[in-house]
Amino acid sequence: MAENSGIEWTDHTFNPWVGCTKVSPACDNCYAETWAKRAGTPELWQGNRRRTSAANWAKPVKWNREARTLGQRYRAFCASLADVCDNQVPTEWRDDLWAMIRETPFLDWQLLTKRPQNIVKMLPPDWGDGWPNVWLGTTAEDEHHYRQRWAHVAAVPAAVRFLSYEPALGPIGDLDLGRVGSPDWAIFGGESGAGARPMNPDWARDVRDQCAAAGVAFFMKQMAGVTKRGMPPIPDDLMIREFPSVHHDDVRASA
Repeated sequence: MAENSGIEWTDHTFNPWVGCTKVSPACDNCYAETWAKRAGTPELWQGNRRRTSAANWAKPVKWNREARTLGQRYRAFCASLADVCDNQVPTEWRDDLWAMIRETPFLDWQLLTKRPQNIVKMLPPDWGDGWPNVWLGTTAEDEHHYRQRWAHVAAVPAAVRFLSYEPALGPIGDLDLGRVGSPDWAIFGGESGAGARPMNPDWARDVRDQCAAAGVAFFMKQMAGVTKRGMPPIPDDLMIREFPSVHHDDVRASA
């Protein structure tokens, strides 16, 4: 599992388990499913899930120790080959994940899901107003899926709520930024990999302008293309990579 992540908006990627099920058009060309087929484990996208090794689970503890020694914070994305809110995952696996997140206060955990309707029932009992080192996000490829999913994220208190508009497959419309429960951070990205579908850079400009007007962080990840090298360059006016401001005044953040 990736350690120093190739994903531009995070520092490390951690997969507590591997496997998922397609839920919307954004999943049609799923890179993780392609990876699983190439690895000879297509069953991981046919209802099965596999917990990763103890050695992999030890990595976030190492990252946390390193961040504390350096007096800084790392961002940790969970999970690139799975979904944290997947209801086909054993509850005890997720309980173990929450326990580790609780014990790694120098990591800002970026939990991204396509199943935000499951968030509330899967939160730890002591969630309260949100843990200071947990960012909650959902993906949405177009306006329909944004409207469908964001309402669930907006209802959950969190240090940061974020939107991953990737792969962008259509315009997303008004994000209602600045209102209670609206995104604190918006990531934009075109699709990559075999069969990558085109995106319109004006969709990104629309989100950029909405973010600028509301004082919300905007992060332009990539254009669309089969390979990273084959993608058009990001236009100068879209080359913006901002992160949300977070205050860690909870005791866990200085433990």
